Amino acid sequence: MAWFMLAFDDLLSKYLGPQVDVWSTLVFGFLIVPAVLGVSFGIHKYYMMALLSVFEWATLQMELKAKEKNHHLYKHYTSGIIDKNSDSTLQRKIQDHRHSANRLTLEPRFDLADVFFFCQKALESIIDDDVTKRFSAQELESWNLLTRSNHNFRYISVKLLALWVVGVLIRYGVLLPFRVTVAVAGIFLFIVLSTVVGFLPSTKLRTYLSDKVHLMGYRLCVISLTGIITYHNRENKPKNDGICVANHTTPIDGIILANDCCYSLVGQLHGGLLGMIQRAMVKSSPHIWFERAEVKDRHLVAKRLRDHVADENKHPVLIFPEGTCVNNTSVMMFRKGSFEIGCTIYPAAIKYDPRFGDAFWNSSKFGLVRYLLRMMSSWAIVCSVWYLPPMKRKEGEDPVQFANRVKAAIAAQGGLVDLIWDAGLKRAKVKDAFKEEQQQLYSKMLLGDQEDQNHGKHAEAECPGEDKGN
Repeated sequence: MAWFMLAFDDLLSKYLGPQVDVWSTLVFGFLIVPAVLGVSFGIHKYYMMALLSVFEWATLQMELKAKEKNHHLYKHYTSGIIDKNSDSTLQRKIQDHRHSANRLTLEPRFDLADVFFFCQKALESIIDDDVTKRFSAQELESWNLLTRSNHNFRYISVKLLALWVVGVLIRYGVLLPFRVTVAVAGIFLFIVLSTVVGFLPSTKLRTYLSDKVHLMGYRLCVISLTGIITYHNRENKPKNDGICVANHTTPIDGIILANDCCYSLVGQLHGGLLGMIQRAMVKSSPHIWFERAEVKDRHLVAKRLRDHVADENKHPVLIFPEGTCVNNTSVMMFRKGSFEIGCTIYPAAIKYDPRFGDAFWNSSKFGLVRYLLRMMSSWAIVCSVWYLPPMKRKEGEDPVQFANRVKAAIAAQGGLVDLIWDAGLKRAKVKDAFKEEQQQLYSKMLLGDQEDQNHGKHAEAECPGEDKGN
């Protein structure tokens, strides 16, 4: 038996040894070492240009195939199906509805035809609502050779099928193994080096080494996803006296931002591998992790945030106020907690390019492991990050108004739709307060003139002497 094992080892070393050596050289020489040193070879631009040319050619071939059958390619047109004029008031909309229904009564009083107006609005919300479609993958105008993004399979020719097979072999046979190797090596290096740095005394040297280790770890994570990131307005990068807030699309948003600047992360302490990484991070850098029972204590969270921001030696805090992932077409309501602290807010807008891979995490459809596999088997993760000028709360402005002002700035910079809805509607029912608000608007429309008249009569009754004197 011993001779058989020895012969098997010789066979493996003879045939697999050169391949392993080449693999190790490519991974460590061209991926890990440049990430540690912060060096880039600049080939991403040519990689993107080549992919875009292939995508355009593939889409053109499908369009030609569809024309031969006198068909049109399927395209997603949910945006703009319903004509929504947000500038009109409820009273104006109901009056227009009555006029279109040839109703003679346009006075602000109840009319049975109003029921049909609310039925119409309900059907419009079902067909083209502003909330649920923000939690599904963004549709593409062109095919990127991924089956997950194509609705036109019947127009794929033999040439396109062959090209798609080649793409599968490249993504799963070359890119995925490289990315997994880099990710495993990066996580291992990060845990070991962070733990070692954590044993050093609290000096400037420890802070310097901790920043370098964190940047190395984030860069390796970006490389493991073939992340191609463009940063704009770096003069506005967050400083140690405030909180950085950004729109939220994917769990890697934090990695995307921390690849360019060190942050203190905030979140719940987990178990398993993620918990091991969190504990290694906090040993060398002041991150803010909460136990499960502490997360719901708003006063404790606010106190720890204030104490952290007050220390100028600590990194800026990174928070995603939406509270859940949105599909990068819009920005939804910001939670007011981080805007109550009273510190400087540094907004950042993140916009992903879905042509190379969909970064949105639909947590109700995919688990984290499956999502990461989809990310690592995509062509690349391409995005742009804009650092906006710092913003402070104005005099007389409450936290909700401040949060909405920051959200509007992020949406405008990233080319996203600014929505007032709470992203918690992803899993929760609509609050009764929203329904009551619409009921109050309709009631006010019906009783508004009467209330004004009653208010005027009360005012005259309270001061009759003044009228006589005048």
